[in-house]
Amino acid sequence: MQVPLEVTYRNVEKTDAIENLIREKVDKLEKICDYMISCRVAVEAPQQHQQTGNPFRVRIDMRIPQGHELVIKRESSQGNIHGTLPQTLRDAFDAAQRQLKELVKKQRAEVKTHPAEQDMAFVVRLFKEEGYGFIKTEGNREIYFHKNSVLNGWDRLEIGTGVRFVETLGEKGPQATTVQIVDKPGVRAARTEEPEADLPLGWKA
Repeated sequence: MQVPLEVTYRNVEKTDAIENLIREKVDKLEKICDYMISCRVAVEAPQQHQQTGNPFRVRIDMRIPQGHELVIKRESSQGNIHGTLPQTLRDAFDAAQRQLKELVKKQRAEVKTHPAEQDMAFVVRLFKEEGYGFIKTEGNREIYFHKNSVLNGWDRLEIGTGVRFVETLGEKGPQATTVQIVDKPGVRAARTEEPEADLPLGWKA
């Protein structure tokens, strides 16, 4: 993810078992959508849950390129509160996986069936280890993209690779999302290293 996983607890004791369960489930989400921007997980319970039997609540908030936000909320049932949090987390992440799979399937279908609605460009600068690069459009503009926005193979990209992409306005300026490889260069070009000063204002390596 472009933004590190954020997990918050409210009136719930943080334990290694719960933390590991959350990270395991988030890893599975990233396998479904390896270009996810961020994922936030909130675990909470009313302050007096031990006495009243009020349920745990879990909220998962995922941001996906092209302005998509998926929010999943689950609440445990009344009863044995101490035994319901792991199950509530599993139920929430199961729902998150279903919604994420549906969105990814839809996005990839749109990339495949509506290429005319996307812009064409080719890779001009590539920073493999850092996980980002720049493409040049037909209008001779250079646009930043992150490896998580590449739908069909970050490792396949080379200088000169042709791509289709969707341009969006991010927090730090224009960037390319849903980048799809459409052409592979015949000769592998050398990777270009550029100083950080050449990056667009606000971008960091």
